[in-house]
Amino acid sequence: QVQLVESGGGLVQAGDSLKLSCAASVRTFSSYAMGWFRQAPGKEREFVVAISWSGRTYYADSVKGRFTISRENAKNTMYLQMNSLNADDTAVYYCAAAARSTWYLEGSAHARLYGYWGQGTQVTVSS
Repeated sequence: QVQLVESGGGLVQAGDSLKLSCAASVRTFSSYAMGWFRQAPGKEREFVVAISWSGRTYYADSVKGRFTISRENAKNTMYLQMNSLNADDTAVYYCAAAARSTWYLEGSAHARLYGYWGQGTQVTVSS
């Protein structure tokens, strides 16, 4: 069982930066692939970025160059550094974990590969 808790969301202005964290309660965090998804009001959940157990990353085009994913296995924590935020980034951000047996980088944008989800943290960007 994996429990995920996001933190770091808030209200910022366009152009600002924000860093999200996802703390995982699992012994073998380093063996899980991790991802960030987001859901804006009235829209479907969308993929943001993923990171493999070895540190390989895959970004959605909409955030490439602005967002950076990282993980600190010793702390069972994943991060999302978000720069140059704009109103389109307003959403609830969810972190997700995928077992090694079910995840592959080329498919990392598909939510169905992730078996564990956090409750989400709200990010609001005012323009």
